[in-house]
This record gives sequence, structure tokens and C-alpha cells, in this order.
Amino acid sequence: MKWSLTLGRVAGIKILVHWTFVLLLGWVAFREAQRGSDLNTTLLAMGFVLAVFFCVVLHELGHSLTAQRFGINTKTITLLPIGGVASLERMPEKPRKELLIAIAGPAVNVVIALILWLLLPSLQNVPEEEFFVQITPANFLYLLLFVNVVLVLFNAIPAFPMDGGRVLRALLAFKLGRVRATQIAANLGQLLAIGFVFVGFLYNPFLILIGAFVFFGAYSENILVQHLDYLRGHSVREGMMTNFVTLNPTDTVRDALNKLLMGSEHEFIVEEEGQVVGTLTRSQLIQAVKEEQMETPVAHIMSGEFTAFNVQDKLSEAYTELQKTKAPLYPVLENGKLAGVINTDNINEFIMIKSALTH
Repeated sequence: MKWSLTLGRVAGIKILVHWTFVLLLGWVAFREAQRGSDLNTTLLAMGFVLAVFFCVVLHELGHSLTAQRFGINTKTITLLPIGGVASLERMPEKPRKELLIAIAGPAVNVVIALILWLLLPSLQNVPEEEFFVQITPANFLYLLLFVNVVLVLFNAIPAFPMDGGRVLRALLAFKLGRVRATQIAANLGQLLAIGFVFVGFLYNPFLILIGAFVFFGAYSENILVQHLDYLRGHSVREGMMTNFVTLNPTDTVRDALNKLLMGSEHEFIVEEEGQVVGTLTRSQLIQAVKEEQMETPVAHIMSGEFTAFNVQDKLSEAYTELQKTKAPLYPVLENGKLAGVINTDNINEFIMIKSALTH
């Protein structure tokens, strides 16, 4: 994710913090200043936020490390002001695996809360308001226990993208299949989201933000699963384009611009005698024009590092990869030679055709 700072790695997973997280710490400091808190109290409040997000990282690691056991890698865990996001390569289609991955995160918070509950003495005769108004050394760990319980309950909401939505989908999928289970879980999630928005207008505007997050998360998950179902059983060969324009490494920037203007291509595969040597995007061309490199061979400005698909690869896996990387174009090879190209637009057209044929 752009504008993120790397904190370190755990089991090969990069831990990032987004720059907007600083805004959260700044808001905490501002609130304490409004209350007239001294420096020690302000630092304690900021330390509490950091402790909560440490628990969030452990929560996401619960998901990620469980996924690793099933051969699913996690590239990053990113901390945002609203929580943490683990970028799993994919979710498993087998319900049992998805169930275990989904419950692993909240299970970590349950363990943290249980440990704190066992270690801390019981509270007696503590006024409820005083307990929650300000963080102090006396209530720091008690509030951390409370937050972990809230994280478990919040994630138990049966709505995507919360863990509860994935648990519900996994349980339904045992009997109904993944597509139907996703539809039911997504519809329930959207219904709950509308409820959040309604209550938010009456009581707490923050619930409106949560409602919107849940609504679009459920919608996106439902669409993605439907699309993958349409692609199931099809190969990249069926979804690739065979009518496309290529460049030779010796072609100049001027030659490439002429081909850009003559057709609808915005990206090009650079190949020589069927061997792909690179890719060239419109933005790279425009940058070369700005730098007055009109007669420069495209080999000097192209991207030499690229990923290619094989004609026999699964179309669903190509779609997932394109969604994940946002790459504009991938070459498709057959016996090591260029046979076609594939992009998200072409796969979406394939999906539309499949959808029309099945209705």
C-alpha cells in the first residue's frame, strides 16, 4: 500500500503502518490536550492506542499464519486508523479451511483477553463512568482486556468483510456451496449495514462509516465469487486476446506513438521472434516524449520484468492475479512463445458473455 512505513517482518509477512495512522495518534493527543491532561497522561493514552493496535497485528497474524498452513501466503499486514488489513493472496474455496482461517483472528483476541482476565485482580466498587473516562496506569490493562472482547464481538458480526461473515459463509457452504452461501451471507451483511447506517443517523455518525464499509465489502465479495464461478473450468486460452499489436525492441518511441494513435492499445508487449522481452505502458511512452527521447529504442524505456501466463493456466487464477496486481496487461505464452495477451477488461467481457448465456 502506498504511503506506508515498514515496521518489520514476521514469518516473512511485511508489517506496514499507513501514514494516516499518525492522524489517529494526533487526534488522541489533541483530545487529551482539550481535557487539560499533562504530558504523562497524554503519552499513556497514545501508548494505549499502540497497545490496542499491537493486539490488532496479532489478530491479523492469526489469520495469516493459519492461511500459511494451507499454502496461502500473506504479503503484508497494514495498520490503518480503522484497524488492520491482512493481504492474503486468496481465500480457500474449501469451507473447512476458510472457517479455520476466519476464526483464527478472533481466537487470538480471546486468548489475550483470557490471559489478562486471569492475571488481573477483580474490580470492585469502581464507578463505571470513572473507569472509562480516562486511561490511567490502574485501568490500562483492564481497558485493554475490554477492547479485546469488543474486537471479538465486532468481528463476530455475520457480515463481510468481518470475520463473522466468512464464518457464516463457510458454515453455509458445507451444505449450499460457495456461491449460494456467499449470496446469503452478503445479503445479510448488507441488511445489517443498512441497520448500522440508520442507527448512525440517530445516535453515532461513526456507525454510518462502518455501515458503508460493511455494505460495499459484502457487495464486492458477492460479485467476486460470482465472477470466479463463471470462470471455473475455463483456461486462459479461452479468455485471451489474439488480435493485438506488439513492438520490436528496436522500434523507437516515435514508432510506438504512431501505433498508440493508430489503434486502441494503451499497453504493448515488446517481443522479438515470438520471445517476450518486456512490456511498455502509455505512461512510459508519455514520459519518454517529455524527456525528448523520440528516437530512443523502446528497449531502453520498457519494463524488462514481467509476469506471463500460460495458455493452459486457469482463467480464474489469472483473474485473481489481475485483480490483485492491477497490472494493465499480461502476455500469454504457449511453448515459451507469445500466443496472446490478457487483461481485466477482456476477462470481464468473458464473464458478461457467460452470464448472458446462463440466463
